Amino acid sequence: MRLVRNRRIKYGWIILTVLLMIVTVRLAWVQLVMKHQRVPGSRHTMVEASLIQRERGIVLDSGRGHFTDRHGQALTGGLTWAAVLFPVTEKELNDSKTQIDRLAKILRTDAKHLKQVWGKQREPQLWHGKNAAIPLTLSKDQILQIQELHLPKVKILPYEQRYGNRQSGMQWLGFVSGQRKESLFYQDEPEITGTSGLEKTLDALIRGDGSTIVYYPVNSGNEVIQDLKPMVKAPSNPYYPLRVVTTVDAKIQQGIEQLTETAGMKEGAVVVLDTRNADIVAMVSRPFYNPESIQPEDGAWENRGIKAKAPGSIFKLVTAAAVLEHGLSTEDEVFHCDGEYGKFGLSCWKEGGHGTIGLREGFAESCNVVFAALSERLTASQMQSAAAALGFGQTVGWEARDFLGLPTLRPLDLEQKGTVFSDKADAGDAGVRVQTGIGQRDAAVTPLQAANAVVTLLHGGVKTRPRILKQIHYANGQLLKEANLLAERPAKGGISRRTSSILLEWMEDVVQDGTGSSLKDRKWKLAGKSGTAQVTIKGRPRNNQWFIGYGPVEQPRYAIAVLVENRSPNSRNQATDIFGQVADLLASLESGSKSGSGSSSES
Repeated sequence: MRLVRNRRIKYGWIILTVLLMIVTVRLAWVQLVMKHQRVPGSRHTMVEASLIQRERGIVLDSGRGHFTDRHGQALTGGLTWAAVLFPVTEKELNDSKTQIDRLAKILRTDAKHLKQVWGKQREPQLWHGKNAAIPLTLSKDQILQIQELHLPKVKILPYEQRYGNRQSGMQWLGFVSGQRKESLFYQDEPEITGTSGLEKTLDALIRGDGSTIVYYPVNSGNEVIQDLKPMVKAPSNPYYPLRVVTTVDAKIQQGIEQLTETAGMKEGAVVVLDTRNADIVAMVSRPFYNPESIQPEDGAWENRGIKAKAPGSIFKLVTAAAVLEHGLSTEDEVFHCDGEYGKFGLSCWKEGGHGTIGLREGFAESCNVVFAALSERLTASQMQSAAAALGFGQTVGWEARDFLGLPTLRPLDLEQKGTVFSDKADAGDAGVRVQTGIGQRDAAVTPLQAANAVVTLLHGGVKTRPRILKQIHYANGQLLKEANLLAERPAKGGISRRTSSILLEWMEDVVQDGTGSSLKDRKWKLAGKSGTAQVTIKGRPRNNQWFIGYGPVEQPRYAIAVLVENRSPNSRNQATDIFGQVADLLASLESGSKSGSGSSSES
């Protein structure tokens, strides 16, 4: 019996020893290996996850890359200070009535609203205020006043504000969506994604390497432990977040936004291109949008600079180019306009007509009868070829293949191709060609295409793809990638240098003696082409008003396209007025740049 008992004791010790060894190995495994492994479905290790359960945090910076203008001026991002309110009990609110009343005034609200919001919180939150899209930015004076209240459940933290709570015409920049940056941190970082504009097309490149988060230790009752200091977690990678340099000039962009506001422009777009390389210097879309408060149904977030609209008489550039290239008329040919074309239901915009008029004068006066007659002489193929040579009926924005791992990169989000003839139209029908030749029927052009067509003529028929993306840099300033310029030599059936030169001279006539004569007294000598397209909006007849051109004529620096949509018939061409104001703004800024710093804008 004793032998059996001894054996049982011996086996018991052996089993206990084995169990202890298993536990020891398991603990060592957890400490040395598993603590560095990530929890499934999370970015955090086991140790980090266990700490998070005893902490609450606020995301101060998503780590997303930022955008600048061509001179390095920030377009996104900016450090501000905001108040974080940690959960309080009803007793704490009642016991601090005087302090709460003072805090409410500092936070620009009333005590009743502050108590209602604060009392319902179960997690810390950045203070927004009533119906505010972003956290309230605190001034130095407000910060000092809050600190003097000595409220332990109120913390002041730096906060990265991506856009600023303002209306903007930079729809090309876009906006982000997903869990908000200032949302609470539970077990994983917020998923911020680009939803439109450059934020969307460059999303895969600018997501960053992690957020900056401040953690506060809490007890089992979810109350902040005041004796323990908060901890800040931030990525340490010196290369991220990336910085995207655009071709846009922020001063010009903002100046145009302001002048369209002053002019009362409701709908449309203004596009300014650098004539040297077709870079997008400014692209303003109206109505404005607030990237911090998107209302999808109102459509204000859409970039009208790349949406195709009926072009009206600016499309006569295409008709004139096709006629000149194929020798179907000369400047000596004479036409007679009595105000009616006599077929296809077409009439001239000028009541009573222009009388006897030549081709060059017909362009300057934008005579519909002259261009209807010319359109009948053209084939659909000839018209299509001229349109394509000027960049109509196709996307013109810069694009690249295999760009930093992206199979295809098109920075301009949702750029439309526009149309010359619709697929259903019989382009062999003379009536279809006549309507198209004066920019009506199915013809549709984007303001970007229109401005780029002007650059193409200035380059003697060489078509360049407008960039809005210039460079991408690492966080330390090192260049990662350049968006190289793209140009296309004229193909067979394109626009020759001779034809380009003739059309540019005719555009000077438009301002000196034609429909753009109101622009003669501007700071620069200008050239261009006006257009008015008849459209129907919600059953009502309306007009799209255009003016496109360049300046200064002596040494072209900028190509400008202005589209004002949804205007009352017979109203003054607001696009012409705004074109002149934009040109004056550019002239003033160019003059100021040369006299102030001795340097001109970047090539």
